[in-house]
Amino acid sequence: MCFDPGACPPIEPIAGAAVAHRTFELTSDDGTPVRAFEALAGSEPSRAAMLILPDARGLHRYYEELALRFAESGVDALAIDYFARTAGTGERPDDFPYREHLEQARWAGLSADISAAARTLDAVRPGRALFAMGFCYGGRLAFLAATWRAPRFAGVVGFYGVPVGPHRFGDSPAPADVVGEMQGAVLGLFGGADESIPAASIAAFEEALTRAGVQHALHAYPGAPHSFFDRRAEQYAAESADAWTRVQAFIAERTPGA
Repeated sequence: MCFDPGACPPIEPIAGAAVAHRTFELTSDDGTPVRAFEALAGSEPSRAAMLILPDARGLHRYYEELALRFAESGVDALAIDYFARTAGTGERPDDFPYREHLEQARWAGLSADISAAARTLDAVRPGRALFAMGFCYGGRLAFLAATWRAPRFAGVVGFYGVPVGPHRFGDSPAPADVVGEMQGAVLGLFGGADESIPAASIAAFEEALTRAGVQHALHAYPGAPHSFFDRRAEQYAAESADAWTRVQAFIAERTPGA
């Protein structure tokens, strides 16, 4: 599990911000209904929108809160679940047996869900810069989203997504193996003490991105573990604050009129 059930984004709510939100079902490209959470900015939306790709548990309240924090800052956000094909579209309890569903998830279905979600988000206010952000399992998916053509992502952000080698669950390609297809810029944020993503893996991803000419920035926080981006992890508050600053700058630099 990427985060424990009590985790929450280390981002302070913006008091008084006008946000509309809903839980609904979108239709995947293969016709599957997929549970999603949408949070829309109020009267002064920015020219950016964010697709949120959760960790291995799927659409957990952590990601609903993250979508709300984006919307409060003017960025429309949409977070999706992964397990409609094997677990339906109901809300996931804290003891949801996600591993058995991960083992059944396939890249064809995941990519169909991501494409449909991206178009759904893009249709809310067409013409904006579209971004994807993922965590752990979703971090790898976010890196892969940089290869999308329609709609195209202006940039993708992966928090501790495994960038090289076969995936532990499923059949998604390794991001480092598809850098030649990437069009969007890449921001990768990692824990320096994360044993699941050693420094050699990050270096190999960086080398591949550089060789392919993909605009990118990869940063590892010394001593920080996997899943450090959590308000309750007070010892990593400085790392979380820096990561959020990097995310905001990454979005602003690629958003027209920001």
